[in-house]
Amino acid sequence: MDTRIKRARTFFVGLMLTALCFALVPVYGSGKAPELIRPDALHPEIGKTIAKILPQFHYNHNRIDDDFSDELLEVYLERLDPARLYFLASDIEEFETYRYVLDDSLKYGEVGPAFVIFNRFKRRAQERIDFVMGLLEHKFDFSRDEYYPRDRSEEPWARTVAELNELWRKKLENEALNLKLAGKDWQGIQESLRKRYHNFQTRVHQYNAEDVFRYFMNTVSGLYDPHTAYFPPITAENFGIDMSLKFQGIGAQLTSEDEYTKVVRILPGGPAERSKALFPNDRIVGVAQGEDGEMVDVVGMRLDDVVQKIRGPKGSVVRLLVIPAGSTDESNTKEIVLVRDEIILEERAAKSELVELNHNGRIYRIGVINIPSFYADLEAQRRGERDYKRTTTDVKNLLRELETENVDGILIDLRGNGGGSLQEAIELTGLFIREGPVVQVRESRGFVEVKTDDDAAVFYDGPLAVLVDRSSASASEIFAAAIQDYGRGVVLGGRTYGKGTVQSLYNLARFPTLRNQRAGQLKVTIAKFYRVTGSSTQNRGVIPDIVFPSLYDEMDYGESKQAHALPWDEIRPTRFRPDDRVSRFLAQLRKASQERTAKNPEFQYLKEDIELFRARQHRKLISLNEARRRAEREAEQARKLARANERRKAKGKPALKPGDEIPKEDDTPDFILEESERILADLIELTDPNNPARLARTSTSKKKGQKKTEAGTVNIDQE
Repeated sequence: MDTRIKRARTFFVGLMLTALCFALVPVYGSGKAPELIRPDALHPEIGKTIAKILPQFHYNHNRIDDDFSDELLEVYLERLDPARLYFLASDIEEFETYRYVLDDSLKYGEVGPAFVIFNRFKRRAQERIDFVMGLLEHKFDFSRDEYYPRDRSEEPWARTVAELNELWRKKLENEALNLKLAGKDWQGIQESLRKRYHNFQTRVHQYNAEDVFRYFMNTVSGLYDPHTAYFPPITAENFGIDMSLKFQGIGAQLTSEDEYTKVVRILPGGPAERSKALFPNDRIVGVAQGEDGEMVDVVGMRLDDVVQKIRGPKGSVVRLLVIPAGSTDESNTKEIVLVRDEIILEERAAKSELVELNHNGRIYRIGVINIPSFYADLEAQRRGERDYKRTTTDVKNLLRELETENVDGILIDLRGNGGGSLQEAIELTGLFIREGPVVQVRESRGFVEVKTDDDAAVFYDGPLAVLVDRSSASASEIFAAAIQDYGRGVVLGGRTYGKGTVQSLYNLARFPTLRNQRAGQLKVTIAKFYRVTGSSTQNRGVIPDIVFPSLYDEMDYGESKQAHALPWDEIRPTRFRPDDRVSRFLAQLRKASQERTAKNPEFQYLKEDIELFRARQHRKLISLNEARRRAEREAEQARKLARANERRKAKGKPALKPGDEIPKEDDTPDFILEESERILADLIELTDPNNPARLARTSTSKKKGQKKTEAGTVNIDQE
């Protein structure tokens, strides 16, 4: 299209349709009409500024052009209506007018089209709420053999209101059946669903111009990569509070997805992590205060409101009703009781445990060091304090204490470690290798900086293993990759998250046209991490030397599952001197581990769970027949009971009966950690088979896990 014609069309279409939208007040059935939302005075200038910053400063320098506009419309509609349950096909056809003009609209400060589309969404949402409230006047029949589609993201848009009504009837019946299976009668179902959709209606009416602008601008930034984001002024302030490492709550990062509040990440050192009951991808459907407060349905509730219900003073109790990650049966919920606490740096500190392992007839002393994050007290560092709190110093202290116990090897547990300080990851690596490069950082213009460990001393020179999982990200991946590339230790577990990018925060008020305005901030990806071999950690993550099966691999979790994630690539390797202590033993280590895990019932249970999850994910439809759903639910409960009884039998405990609650002490043991300890013992055996001290030990030593040490303190439990 000729540029001049396109520009003229941009202004004409954008301004005229926006003006028309704001001039006409639509009429809604019996519900209260949501007010039309108009852009704030500053939004056009912020939009223009962001449209200039992204192509200039983002790592990939993508242009905002017709192709970008095309995708922007698709993704914006997808984010507003992912299940295609609100917009009609006629709406989508009308929005086609914007397909190739959103780019220039943004560049010239015309953000009206985003508001036109959002206002139409509000209108359709109110129509759906009116329809739902009418349906709830009549009791549902769950004896019919009907089905509701699990995923409508690829389905065509409904062409008529009647077609949409039929979809919503089935949607509501599915929600009602979930509540019935959870024990509610029809009156309770009516009350719960009316509250749920009243909350949703309140949320719809509470949307303001800042919400719409943030939503649209994060769609724009998200087309660059998942970690580039716009923070409006209030969000930027909250971001600053969260980064202070001192706030009260449960220690979980949440997001809103398909009317659910979903757990994105469990923060180290918080109540959620300590509970071992809340996990990434869990969906929170209810929140209650105290030991016996009413469980409030939060499906469809505004994320900020859900967060406010979950947050609270230190020492207070909050109860969460959760659909477990990966569950396709939304009636399968569990209640989690958490005591709110202050999440501070101390609680995220590294901890150690001395494990005495009877393996192949010999006793091995294994030091396990758990590192929840790569932390550093930057304020103390800025004040010039010498012994400020940081990962490397704490791990040094733990290593000293463990070496006084004559450990045979060290296992570094990085599961759930989402990263943190890059410098700490580099310095921690330096404790285990001689001087050399640790990671390469490539900036967007191609300049590569090699980050090195300049200390030739090796603090710990013995056998080493590193345990990772899908939640190990960023700085964790840098450490694990360096240990693997140098051959310094064996890396175990699951493929890591794959976040190999670096972000920078830009205060928009520093740009000339927004000088001294409350304009918010823009977080932009500006660089990528690369291993010393030249391979990126981005997208692929770190693949362990010995991989354990993982349910995470089947879920939409990890960088490779994120839309518009930057790709994996390679650059030139840097010079480094490997200290290979692993590769020649890997075949034997893998064989021994495979033989053990084949006999270990916990690994077999995990494989069964993975196969069951795969089978459920392939189901396209959800049955709305109560008898069939109840039979499926009872079969699942019987499966869990049978497994619990197998574990109890192995421990010499009496079997549980149907209906009995499974005690918390019967939860899944940490069999991944136990197998990792045995692999390290195999490595020790292969590298030093005739250690006289180890040969002299007997099985009468302290029990596994009896001695524990926290960073900076010694805390030994006596028998």
